[in-house]
Amino acid sequence: MNDLIRIGMDTSKSVFVLHGVDAAEQPVLRKTLRRRQVIEFFATLPSTQVGMEACGAAHHWSRELGALGHDIKLLPAQRVKPYVARNKNDAADAEAICEAMSRPRMTFVPVKTAEQQAALMLAGMRDQLIARRTQLSNTIRGYAAEFGLVVAAKGLEKIEPLLARIAADESLPALARELFAALGAEYHELKLKLRKIEAQLLAWHRQNELSRRLAEIPGVGPIGAALMVMKVVNPRAFRSGRDFAAWLGLTPKDHSTAGKQRLGVITRAGDEALRRVLVLGATAVIQQVRRGRGHPSPWLVALLRRKPPKLAAVALANKTARIAWKLMVSGERYHGAWQRLLRGRFVPTPQGWRRARRRQGAAYQHCGTPHRECDGRP
Repeated sequence: MNDLIRIGMDTSKSVFVLHGVDAAEQPVLRKTLRRRQVIEFFATLPSTQVGMEACGAAHHWSRELGALGHDIKLLPAQRVKPYVARNKNDAADAEAICEAMSRPRMTFVPVKTAEQQAALMLAGMRDQLIARRTQLSNTIRGYAAEFGLVVAAKGLEKIEPLLARIAADESLPALARELFAALGAEYHELKLKLRKIEAQLLAWHRQNELSRRLAEIPGVGPIGAALMVMKVVNPRAFRSGRDFAAWLGLTPKDHSTAGKQRLGVITRAGDEALRRVLVLGATAVIQQVRRGRGHPSPWLVALLRRKPPKLAAVALANKTARIAWKLMVSGERYHGAWQRLLRGRFVPTPQGWRRARRRQGAAYQHCGTPHRECDGRP
């Protein structure tokens, strides 16, 4: 066992398959363990690299084995699949993990702490409650339509008046009114739970300094800022803001060949929840701009003249992601152009404003990082 340099472990609920190699890349360990045997076995080994797919319970086992002195590597499952030689079984998966973690271009998933996973659980419960609320409101509307009670207006605020109408309608069967009352009680209880979860999430946001700084970016609210802090454990793992935006799936899909560039729709890779809140936030910003509110950048105004609003929302979400990455790695605060004008950093004349905007555009094209746009320095 002293010759081991790397172990790939395929995990499940109760069966764990190991594949280890030595310095000559020859297999020296092939072993199957039960769940109760894992800690006992790794406690007898010297410190070595242990790789696992970033799937269910992987962060728990990473913390447990890391406490024993082992170097833990979590691999994205889609990056391991190309190394599965033939057939799909636990031993082949463990061997593929062991091979994939040795590649120099492999990217790894940072290990989350128990506190970070608890915060993610809070965000996940909020998403589940919102989905259940939507499902329940649609159920109430659908059953009401069967009795001729059609509510044309959309919105959650119409559900409670609808339930009040149903309770007061004596023409409905008693059984139907009783079942609608049960649905209404469940809807009310769900609203209380959701209100409590959101209060806890906002409290978490207020006590986190990074989350408060990210919320200062236009289009990034408390929920989006908290999600970004929870999910992006190590922002320095990305070389630039562009890499971070690409990880979120906010860049076009490239299918170029023979010297011809062919760009399609966005890749939609990475974390769907983060991408969703960024696009929704960008959509809200664009809605305010189209109504003549706020102080939008000339870049966004010019983009809305050339492109449809939905495409502009994705482009703005991409830019917001790059700004957020810069704030996470630098520790700086967000300072928009209008805030700098109020502080007197820009000359409040049309000529000075246009000159400052040109400097900003040139600086942004020069380095492609949002902090240059904030500074206005070439």
